[in-house]
Amino acid sequence: MHVSADSFAHRLLSWFDGHGRHDLPWQHPRTPYRVWLSEIMLQQTQVSTATPYFLRFIERFPTLPDLAAATTDHVMAHWAGLGYYARARNLHAAAKVCVAEHGGELPRDFDALHALPGIGRSTAGAILSQAWNDRLPILDGNVKRVLTRFHGIAGWPGLPAVEKQLWALAEQHLRDVPDGRLADYTQAQMDFGATLCTRAKPACVVCPLQDDCAARRDGLVAALPTSKPSKILPEREAVALWLENADGEILLQRRPETGIWASLWTLPQADTDSDMRDWFAREMKGTYDNAEELPVVVHTFSHYRLHLQPLRLRKVALRDAVRDNDDPVSGTGQALRWVARGDLATLGLPAPIRKLLSAVIPA
Repeated sequence: MHVSADSFAHRLLSWFDGHGRHDLPWQHPRTPYRVWLSEIMLQQTQVSTATPYFLRFIERFPTLPDLAAATTDHVMAHWAGLGYYARARNLHAAAKVCVAEHGGELPRDFDALHALPGIGRSTAGAILSQAWNDRLPILDGNVKRVLTRFHGIAGWPGLPAVEKQLWALAEQHLRDVPDGRLADYTQAQMDFGATLCTRAKPACVVCPLQDDCAARRDGLVAALPTSKPSKILPEREAVALWLENADGEILLQRRPETGIWASLWTLPQADTDSDMRDWFAREMKGTYDNAEELPVVVHTFSHYRLHLQPLRLRKVALRDAVRDNDDPVSGTGQALRWVARGDLATLGLPAPIRKLLSAVIPA
């Protein structure tokens, strides 16, 4: 394949050879499973944050069948703190599909890979190009930023019309990539956006694309990509109960399989103090009014900000026999479990709840 030395792809690859990231843990060895896991972890998460999670995760679940055979609790415990927990649930579900339908391996076919839970078009392209050097485009946040600046594309990249235009440009540049360098080109695009063509203070003076960059030419580097229309986050309040029995064990409740903190273990929670009081009267032995009021926990989700008021009560007991993680709480479909302090790390807990408990309970 003859490739122009001035092409977008050629200049990006030349930059990557000298300045790209070549020692990431999922690159050595670069297997389909490790590539897939890294791509899911890197959605909404920076490399520096994801790397220690990746290393712990791959040590506990070294192969795809190991992940498929794991319990939900084990998977969520190793993901806890990384956020966006639907990624972990989809990863686990996809592993089970691969075992059931694809011989315990990720399928190389694009449609079959794209059909797996949690794998969109860009992620499928990233997996296939990095694991097998297949010629497929990607369009993650870094690539969108580079393309909007280089080509001077206005409009929020999340809009279908703008995204369609960016996909076409990504495919156009892909034609200039030499055979055998598709994995490098995919990594180059991500590295370039993450380390040089950054959201704030991009290093335009050393950019290999600067001579043909529309945003640099027109003074639009700071304006592109166009920001998402802003919205005011609604504020919500809730009450959580930190309950301990006579042995000092803490009562945790598993969240439903959908919604906020889905499938994670957390403190019993209700939207109002009245609802929390009713739940306590129904489920627990003790006096609700004796609860100690702890500092409010504020946590921001993508679509609202939660103000969580924790209340702490010691030496309480369930009205019925202790329920294990398979027994539903009457009327809620959620499970309750007494957990020893030393066992908290074995369960998937939301980051703010883990931080709340660790603030009082030594590690």
